[in-house]
Amino acid sequence: MAKAKTIYACTECGASASKWQGQCPGCGVWNTLVETVEETSASSGKRFAALSGTSRLQVLAEIEAREEDRLPTGISEFDRALGGGLVAGGAVLIGGDPGIGKSTLLLQALEALSAGHHVIYVSGEESGQQIALRARRLSLATRQLKLLAEINLEKILGVLQAEKPEVAVIDSIQTLWSDQLSSAPGSVAQVRECAAQLTRLAKQSGTTIILVGHVTKEGALAGPRVLEHIVDTVLYFEGDTHSSFRLIRAVKNRYGAVNEIGVFAMTDKGLKGVNNPSAMFLSRHGQEVPGSCVLVTQEGSRPLLVEIQALVDQAHGNPRRLTVGLDAQRLAMLLAVLHRHAGIVCFDQDVFVNAVGGVKLTEPATDLAVMLAIISSLRSRPLPGKLVVFGEVGLAGEIRPAPRGQERLKEAAKLGFTRALIPEANKPKQVIGGMEIIAVSRVEEAVAHLRGVD
Repeated sequence: MAKAKTIYACTECGASASKWQGQCPGCGVWNTLVETVEETSASSGKRFAALSGTSRLQVLAEIEAREEDRLPTGISEFDRALGGGLVAGGAVLIGGDPGIGKSTLLLQALEALSAGHHVIYVSGEESGQQIALRARRLSLATRQLKLLAEINLEKILGVLQAEKPEVAVIDSIQTLWSDQLSSAPGSVAQVRECAAQLTRLAKQSGTTIILVGHVTKEGALAGPRVLEHIVDTVLYFEGDTHSSFRLIRAVKNRYGAVNEIGVFAMTDKGLKGVNNPSAMFLSRHGQEVPGSCVLVTQEGSRPLLVEIQALVDQAHGNPRRLTVGLDAQRLAMLLAVLHRHAGIVCFDQDVFVNAVGGVKLTEPATDLAVMLAIISSLRSRPLPGKLVVFGEVGLAGEIRPAPRGQERLKEAAKLGFTRALIPEANKPKQVIGGMEIIAVSRVEEAVAHLRGVD
């Protein structure tokens, strides 16, 4: 028997090298090469033969285009993030921090689906008894739900091919291992192989496969990046474990919109959908307070009202810049714009900015709301009541429009807000009932308007 050859594989991208080196030759990341055994299976070429199949050359215009039928999960917020429901033959990858509720949500979804559909829950992390205890705690009717506690890929594929379920959950992909590989479960090679084989099964049989993935300390999905490329939908669970609210966000979806979010509240009976998520992102102040500004942000197709809080205080030593839920680099840019174009100086002040509710805001339309909250805190004067704000701020001091401004204003009016400070380009052509529109094109105009209100 020939001696097994040792290679060094990257844990990030899967690239290999014949000897250890500090930097990966594939992705350029440092200290990611780990020692492993080169796979020399004679059947390695046959493993992926079914992936190619046989196909003929076609003209695109002659191919019938039709919408995929959706299978509702019974959880409305989960369906929203998926784009309307599960698609037959689709592969879904869901990741999130430990204990955030991934297994709970999927168990609830499968319990709702099991009433009229054939579903299987495959667990590689928990025993059948542990899952039964969780189902009992959540008061779920699991009489029709089938469970398989197994981590060997070939055995799982055999069961799925024999049972032919409509939906199968794999919890989690990092616990599976294949006989074809000698590396340990959770390694780059094992995760890549198991995900590829399960995706192949989904495409061939029409079974919807939902994979649960672990995340790294930075919050990204563990394993090779190809894992996100081969699946159809990638969902991320967000939220603070100390809070009862959870957000599920679609970062990739071949069958729906990207950045769609579903909002849940964690209760003793599991995850419950939140129909009016704007209420949880708004603080309940008995009176108007300085440093608070209500922003209308857009998450996918859903407008949300989020309160932005700012605290500006005298610095003792080096001034600090701290953000929670917002980009810290963008805060530094906004402070520079305030100084240059509005004459408001904060270089001797500590500036703290927070997005209420633990939501993470990435769109540039938050700029104007952050600016007004900082000005309000610096002057110790609250903003006018029932005011909503949105708009992007440029380095030249201009206020740029935000997409879907009409939907944002309608959502604010529906929740009782009567005044809106928005970019000039977003000014609606038709009057929105009960809403006073203040359109500005420069930072100076927005600051001057606040001074005029005082």
